[in-house]
Amino acid sequence: MDPLDRYDSLVDDAEAFHEACERPLPSVVRVNDIKATPDRVRRAFDETGVDYERVEWHDGLFRMADDVSPGNTWPYVHGWVHGQEEVSAIPPLALEPNPGDRVLDCCAAPGSKTTQLASLMEDRGTLVGNDNNLGRLSALRSNAERCGVTNVVVTRQDARNFSLKPFGGKPFDGVLVDVPCSCEGTIRKNPDALENWSLGHIESIVDVQTAILDRSIEITRKGGTVVYSTCTFAPEENEAVVQDALDSHDIRLVDYDLGLEHDPGITEWNGQQFDETMTRAKRVYPHQNDTGGFFCAKLEVTA
Repeated sequence: MDPLDRYDSLVDDAEAFHEACERPLPSVVRVNDIKATPDRVRRAFDETGVDYERVEWHDGLFRMADDVSPGNTWPYVHGWVHGQEEVSAIPPLALEPNPGDRVLDCCAAPGSKTTQLASLMEDRGTLVGNDNNLGRLSALRSNAERCGVTNVVVTRQDARNFSLKPFGGKPFDGVLVDVPCSCEGTIRKNPDALENWSLGHIESIVDVQTAILDRSIEITRKGGTVVYSTCTFAPEENEAVVQDALDSHDIRLVDYDLGLEHDPGITEWNGQQFDETMTRAKRVYPHQNDTGGFFCAKLEVTA
């Protein structure tokens, strides 16, 4: 049985959903506003004969031609662009950090979302890029340096018990919680993503996701924002984790604009009921925009 069959009832066109999951994923780059502008990157690509097309929903994203390796282009080498899956750009945009904010990316490596947050913050304020994987942290530091990010502090902590002590005990204005997951939505990029899939693995990773989200809410100030995201379709890792947070903390789901075609979060799965405001979360399926799969929920801390 294809593990993705369990989601046929959630999508509007199951056949298109499965067909899209079998196609290779288009390569996308994001313009790094710290060093360049979309117009400047377009001119650079045109002058060097790099084939691309603009992503309609976001002026700073470009889809590259199939024969283009983004890492071999000079705008990438100079930090003008960063290779980033299209749907991966959603969480930082949902968080909407302001220049001067205190922001934590609690599972940051290798740094695509961290460098995007820095760009949105105009490289001002305090941005903490955290991960507990030492090897991946080297990639985070390298990407931050190439992109000219100066407001980032790189830390190595377990996000489940992240300590504010090194930061004077002061809570964050916003926290991005892009948790480790079963990665079902990356099947187009990683064809072996579901090779060892099991419901048991999903159930085991939920405890980690729940603990990371709990701690992220605890270290965010009242009125601050927490964005929870995964690259999987499983409601157990998505709506169910958010529901647990709603039941345990003073928070509320916040709606936000998303230019991509998407479905709302679901309110029922296998007999489990979720809060009616779960529809404010976003589900992006591969066949809707020719992207990977993604889930993203925006939360406001109310106490």
